[in-house]
Amino acid sequence: MIIDRRRFLGATAAFGIAGTAHAQTNPAPAYPSKPVTLFVPFTAGSGTDTMARIFGERLAAVSGQSVVVDNKPGANGSLAALAVARAQPDGYALMVTTNTSHAANPSLLKNLPYDPVKDFESVALIGLAPFVLVAHPSAPFNDLAGLIAYAKANPGKLSYGAGNSTAHVSGESFKRIAGIDVLRVPYKSAPPALNDTISGVVHFTFIDVGTGLPHVKGGRLKAIASSSSQRSPNMPDVPTMRELGTDFDLDAWYAVFAPAKTPAPIVDRLNAIVREEFSKPAMEQRMRDFNVILKLGTPADLATFQKAEIDKWARLVKAAGIEPEG
Repeated sequence: MIIDRRRFLGATAAFGIAGTAHAQTNPAPAYPSKPVTLFVPFTAGSGTDTMARIFGERLAAVSGQSVVVDNKPGANGSLAALAVARAQPDGYALMVTTNTSHAANPSLLKNLPYDPVKDFESVALIGLAPFVLVAHPSAPFNDLAGLIAYAKANPGKLSYGAGNSTAHVSGESFKRIAGIDVLRVPYKSAPPALNDTISGVVHFTFIDVGTGLPHVKGGRLKAIASSSSQRSPNMPDVPTMRELGTDFDLDAWYAVFAPAKTPAPIVDRLNAIVREEFSKPAMEQRMRDFNVILKLGTPADLATFQKAEIDKWARLVKAAGIEPEG
């Protein structure tokens, strides 16, 4: 079980013995040789938090070291990103994050306190996270056409919660393309936006399928449309926005980053752990259940992907008419 900053997951005796034997033959300490902290830019219960705990669980099992999950929500992910950017580049402070902090923020924030490329070493891309538009069961619409019709007949009366960049850009893009007036309500993270949708404080939100699906199955939310490029295998009856005539789609993604100048052997070791552990059949099934499409690769693959994503999000933000916030 992965733990938070107040509790440690102890190493097993077997790994401790193996580590001692290794140290006797190699004076250089193997990595990791002490607890590793995974910084998460969103609250507990978010998709990113769940992914961090899954990765931390596997890192602890492989290395025999404790893993600490430190949730630092706020400032659109900037608080956690800045903490990692300023950390010692020794592999003991890592960031499990998304497109929000490492692709969208340069276009969403005027004064970004970190450089998402220069201040980090790319470790590993994990996968894509499809999103879905969900609404409170009592919302005055049951499908996308109904939402658009109601919004046009009642300008300014609908609101949506946005707890990350994917929800924010999806919402504003949808508004522009559909030609509707809907109020955005910002949140520090996706879970409070989702909770306010469930309680009826806001009418709808965009959420990763892995987080939203249990609430749809439980009748606490109704699924309106997938805002991703394809239908989710776990929600096959929910059409995409593009299928329904709204020319838009957007996926989120999960990745691991380290502070800039982290030694290459450490980066390569972490990358190998991600690729090996997430390629196991049991983990592949776990990711399918969590509605994540695996996209594993090398550190160089992530660096190339990230740069392309920064350009893509810049185009999306500009097309949606979103002004960078101060």
